[in-house]
Amino acid sequence: MQKFAARKTMVKQLKTETHQEIVYPDSDGQPIADNTVQFRWIAVLYHNLAWLFAENPQVFVAGDLLWYPVVGDNKLRQAPDVMVAFGVPKGDRGSYQQWKENNIAPQVVFEILSPGNTLKEMSKKRLFYDNYGVEEYYLYDPQKNDLTGWLRSESLLDVIDEMNGWVSPRLGIRFEVLPETLQLYHPDGQLFADYLEVQKRLNEVQEQLDNVQEQLDDVQGQLNEERQAKELAKSELQQERQAKELAEERAKRLEKLLREAGIDTDSGT
Repeated sequence: MQKFAARKTMVKQLKTETHQEIVYPDSDGQPIADNTVQFRWIAVLYHNLAWLFAENPQVFVAGDLLWYPVVGDNKLRQAPDVMVAFGVPKGDRGSYQQWKENNIAPQVVFEILSPGNTLKEMSKKRLFYDNYGVEEYYLYDPQKNDLTGWLRSESLLDVIDEMNGWVSPRLGIRFEVLPETLQLYHPDGQLFADYLEVQKRLNEVQEQLDNVQEQLDDVQGQLNEERQAKELAKSELQQERQAKELAEERAKRLEKLLREAGIDTDSGT
């Protein structure tokens, strides 16, 4: 009986330890985007912000990454379309578990609306970002070309009255709402570009470099030809000099032989 009781106790302890182990899933089963427009905007935001902070090892930029703000609660989570966390090292993650990131909440988040998003869903997201420390929250509806932003004031996220011309305090990027679309600018004034535009620019730059290289090759070829011509002329001049010296030496020898034979070379007799 005592042995049986001890076994029951061990089984009970093992069950308790397994029950306490909490898994934080890396996926919520939802797609990154519902349509091509939403995905394109997510990609543009992610890549441009990643490029903007590429040289700063303490700025982490992610897209569609689950964020768990509270340890022990794997139900409390959100996956911002794009988020930026300052003071957090770059690196791959399955999810953003805040307690493992020096308890730093992402300071800036972006959401791109799709037709499938509901008012209730977006209200919950804004409340989540408000409650868990987001400093700047930007919501863009590409179908309606409608941009809304919130900035933390004291303990709450307050709506930004005018987004056209707004400059993000954290990111330094500028928002410009045109009649048909939204444009964003880097701090240096460069327009946000998508991958295809960047690739096109790279191709154009590569073509220019190839043209410059061809011109340099032509110039180098001409220089080589001129160098070879100079070396040939120098060689011919040296040969002429050697021939002249040889002729002079022979003349001197002949003059010596004639004198030894008693022939006056000066009178020609």
